[in-house]
Amino acid sequence: MLEGVITALVTPFTENGEKVDFVKFRKQIDFQIDNGIKSMVFLGTTGESATLSHDEKIKIIKFAVKYVHNRATVIIGTGGNNTAEVIKLSREAEKLGADALLVVTPFYNKCTDSGLIAHFEAVASSVDVPIVLYNVPSRTGVNMKPDVIKILAKHPNIIGIKEASGNMGQMLDIASFVNNKFSLISGDDGLFLPTLAIGGCGVISVASNVIPSQINRLYDSFIMGDMESARQMQREIHAFIKSLFKEVNPIPIKCIMKVLQMDNGHVRAPLTPASSETEKLLIDEYKKLCNDEKFVE
Repeated sequence: MLEGVITALVTPFTENGEKVDFVKFRKQIDFQIDNGIKSMVFLGTTGESATLSHDEKIKIIKFAVKYVHNRATVIIGTGGNNTAEVIKLSREAEKLGADALLVVTPFYNKCTDSGLIAHFEAVASSVDVPIVLYNVPSRTGVNMKPDVIKILAKHPNIIGIKEASGNMGQMLDIASFVNNKFSLISGDDGLFLPTLAIGGCGVISVASNVIPSQINRLYDSFIMGDMESARQMQREIHAFIKSLFKEVNPIPIKCIMKVLQMDNGHVRAPLTPASSETEKLLIDEYKKLCNDEKFVE
């Protein structure tokens, strides 16, 4: 079962964005592991999977499995809007050694509830590696309802959901059928503690690309029963998290990483670099949160 802080890693590119930069990738992975992160998502939304070619995805999966080398759980995003292609990539990721797969609801097609069930059951039945569902209606145009998720949770190979609807009522509905086989994972850093409080077990985090220790402290405080410390940490990171979504993810996270000399190249088109206004906001909120810790002028 996946739990705790799971970082949704950015994909570092060369400065012009033409190629994946595996030297920078190694530094990012080491930074995560050195700061206590035990699970990482590659090829997720934050990893700009939509602009990666199939060959690039395969290279990243091979690299991730080999370089992480059992130091952390490797989760690979294999979702898409073509069931046959999702199955193909999922099988390849399994063969290459992925520990788990993150599969988003099909986008643009906007299939029916029965279509969602058929899609995920087909993917889950095509591999033996565990699958985490991913619901993010703001990106896909489709909201996977709790009744649909409850049906899919019965599949032996589906172990949880990354829920990023931002709807706490819906998350409470999902929490009602969470058990020792199916987990609720927050897809929003800003709802990490509320998700834990209703029975969730972790977060797939954008913010932990740069502040993994702070996100980990929130989780550790909750697990130890220190709710006041957990609440305080959620409040402290709130403004910085908001700044990370001033523009569409991963534009802001890549911006602040570059400022902090964790350079990972530009985002790929059609995304564009952060505006000067966003960059200033990110710097201001990071400095407030970290008390200038590791900040580079």
